[in-house]
Amino acid sequence: MDKIAQDVGDIQSRLIDHRPVINSEIRYLVKEFEEKRGYRESRLLESVNKMVLETKEQMQMSNMEASAQQLSEIHKRLEAANHMAARVQQRELEAQQSTQLQENLDHLKDEWAEFLKEQQRLKMQVDEEHDEVVRQLTSKYCEMEKELIKSYPL
Repeated sequence: MDKIAQDVGDIQSRLIDHRPVINSEIRYLVKEFEEKRGYRESRLLESVNKMVLETKEQMQMSNMEASAQQLSEIHKRLEAANHMAARVQQRELEAQQSTQLQENLDHLKDEWAEFLKEQQRLKMQVDEEHDEVVRQLTSKYCEMEKELIKSYPL
């Protein structure tokens, strides 16, 4: 009976448990694949990787050269722009100074005109005071002359 149970167990494991068969089939496939291909894929991948690295280095070099040239051109343009901006600022400063000088000159002219008006007013005031004093003195001396004539008739 043990023998029958063992045979039934063997038959059952062969019918239900396919792992040993699958494992052997996988080993066979891998062996066939490796033998027929001869690691062609790995050699192909290595050569592709080498080409990619070489291309990357060449591109980096050409990109660096192009970048350096572009930076040089940009630097020249920036220097030109800075020079033009400095000239514009200088012109603006000169115009502003010219405007400031003109404003100062106009202000001084206004002050001078005001000064002349004030001097004219003061002159007129002094002239009026002088005329008044002259009139007073004239009238005083006229009266004194009249009194003198009255006192000393000729």
